[in-house]
Amino acid sequence: MRGEFADLIHEHATALYAIAYRMVGESHDAEDVVQDTLRSAWTCRERFEQGRGQRAWLATILRRRVVDRWRRVGRRPVTAMDGSLDVAVEAADPTADGFTDEMQQALATLPEELRESLLLVVVGELTHQETAGTLGVPLGTVLSRVSRARQRLRKVLRATTGVSR
Repeated sequence: MRGEFADLIHEHATALYAIAYRMVGESHDAEDVVQDTLRSAWTCRERFEQGRGQRAWLATILRRRVVDRWRRVGRRPVTAMDGSLDVAVEAADPTADGFTDEMQQALATLPEELRESLLLVVVGELTHQETAGTLGVPLGTVLSRVSRARQRLRKVLRATTGVSR
């Protein structure tokens, strides 16, 4: 069982960290959230539903750990007023690299439900159906949220970079 769990960690930890980092905005907090997520996954591994995607299961746990952290420390999701992340990442074209300060600031302009849906699909690489299950909303809602989030991000990034495509 430990070997299988180690494989699970190696396969999904990078995506979990990327989601956590985008949700909490600080590398140390993201690392803590991922550790809490993996600890919870290990503890409740018997409850894993076969047929459900492993990443979707882990993303659901991660989402709960992030919300728990916000409640515990009184901090809300990263917002545009939070400024840049604690680890600066420079890029000439923010639409070419998804992990730039510009992208984080653009993500911060999205309403929480749009941002969360987009992060689970794009960064977490969950299917739209898995995302719907993770968030407890209908599939059509996820499809709509992801589409609107992408449109808003494009608009914000184009305004930021002066691109008028």
